[in-house]
Formats: sequence, structure tokens, C-alpha cells
Amino acid sequence: MPTQTLVAYEVATVTPPDGEPTPYARLTLDGPRRNALSGALLDQLEAALDRAAHDDVHAVLLAAAGPAFCSGADLTEALDVGMESSARRLAEVLRAILATPLPVVARVHGPVRAGGIGLVAACDVAISADTIGYAFTEARLALAPAVISLAVLPRMTPRAASRTFLTGAPFTAAEAAAHGLVTDAVPPETLDDAVDAVLADLAAAHPQGLAATKALLNTDLLDRFDAHVDDVVAASAGLFASEPARTAMQRLLRR
Repeated sequence: MPTQTLVAYEVATVTPPDGEPTPYARLTLDGPRRNALSGALLDQLEAALDRAAHDDVHAVLLAAAGPAFCSGADLTEALDVGMESSARRLAEVLRAILATPLPVVARVHGPVRAGGIGLVAACDVAISADTIGYAFTEARLALAPAVISLAVLPRMTPRAASRTFLTGAPFTAAEAAAHGLVTDAVPPETLDDAVDAVLADLAAAHPQGLAATKALLNTDLLDRFDAHVDDVVAASAGLFASEPARTAMQRLLRR
């Protein structure tokens, strides 16, 4: 049986001002349960990032199909097989986004929850439709945003992180931009134009300059990531395996 494609890969082009058409890789999440972060989806996403790093492209665009960008962890899989492997895979994917020499741009067209926000935070630039919502729902499920905190906390203001992490309450795209989580929030009808403008600006830069600048921006973040990743993966796996979390997840999936 052929493997289901959960992350589509295509090469497109954008033309910078006074420049030539320049290729970039478009990675599109296209999985079940609102693009939930299953182990299989994470495997394909990391493979796509690696492919882009070795392809003749200038940047990576991370997008998604369907009504949502990403619903977070695959709770069905977590209940069936546990979360240790997927937590480790998520950490590896976040690190791959941060470490690839290519700039990664997120096109966020639909709601984002929990682990999906980690993907957005790891990207170098994130452009969001201003009509959508975000939420760190972990605390309401007896969990914590442990793994994604490695990418999220360096982006957000401490006060914003405290409120959104602890309450699990939804917040708007405009608030996400004010918190530092996304770069900009724009009307959905201008989302593609705004993303194309970022990609065109990146295409005007030299690949060596982009790689060196991204390394400069993320050196401290990656050092912190590597120092704490084992602890947060273990913490995440332990919380997902706990009875309170399993009960909360089962209740949510029955809705």
C-alpha cells in the first residue's frame, strides 16, 4: 500500500523587484484531524525540510490545506501508542526549521492550536490571516506546552506567554502579532500577497547572506534548545501518559 502524502512538496517561483524568477519550496500540511501532528506527518515534514535544504531553492514556505493550519498533537495516536516518540519527532522538526540555512516562512490561513503553534514559532517569518485564532490548550488537558516552549518562549513576551500558557484561552491573530508570536496579521484576502512580498524580499538577498544571518539570529535559541530538549521531551511524554491527561483527552475526543 502506498504511503499517504501528509506533506506535499512543490517548487514555485517568486520574482523580486528588478530580479529574475527565484525558486522556493512550498511544503503543505495535508493530514487528517485538521493536520494533527502524528508521527507520520512529522516524519514527512522533516524529510521535506531536508529535501528543500538540498534542493535548488531560496526559501521554504510552510502552508496547510483544509480549514485549519494545525490542531496540535494527534490525541488519538497519543492515547493508542503514547507520546514519547512523537514528542521527540516534534522536537527534531522544530530544530530542523530553526537550523536549516534556508529562511522558512509560515502562511497561517486557519486556526492553530498547541503543538501547531510550535511550528509557527520556529519559522523565521510568520504571516497570519487576521480572522483566525490561536490557543495553547495544553493546560486544559492536564498537559503543558513543554516541547514547543523551546521555540515559542524566545518569540513571545514573558507576560503574554504566562497568560496564554496558563489559561489556555484563545487569542486573536492581532494579539499573536502583538505578543511577538507572528510577524504580521493581515486580512485573509491579502494573505497571499503579503506572503509573496516576504518571499520576494528574501529572493532579493544572496543565499550566503541569508544562511549567515539566520545562523546569527538563531545561535542562542539553538543553544538553549539543545540544552533542554531531553528534559522537555521526557516531561511531555510523562504528562501525556498520566491518568488525568488521558481522561481529559478521551473526553475531548468524544465531543
